[in-house]
Amino acid sequence: MSSTTLFLARYLGLYCAVIALAKLVRRRETTKVLSAMLADPGLIIIAGVIALAAGLAVILAHNVWSGGAVTIAVTLLGWVIAAKGAWLLLTPQLSLRAAYARLGVERFFTLYLGVTLVMGVGLAVAGFWGAR
Repeated sequence: MSSTTLFLARYLGLYCAVIALAKLVRRRETTKVLSAMLADPGLIIIAGVIALAAGLAVILAHNVWSGGAVTIAVTLLGWVIAAKGAWLLLTPQLSLRAAYARLGVERFFTLYLGVTLVMGVGLAVAGFWGAR
């Protein structure tokens, strides 16, 4: 794996794992924040700008679609983050609220964050162990 892949696997893995764990531990506060965010177009725009910038940074540094599962996962995660940012910026507020309800974010909260936690730990482990 390239040094860029290793760095991004570590960074994105640790970020995803810590954020998911924090949200799982603070479920009540997290769901309140998400609901409040959906009610505030300014917060949606800020979140979209941040996500788009982060995703584009990963894509520009690492748009590699071959070389193993970790390499592809890092690239795919960059594209997912950028797409989320663009979606937040381009989708009307009412449509975002409807999508939030359709996705069952509160109902499947633990499942969504559990997947994020496992993915984060997997990327971090691969990033740190892949350097050996």
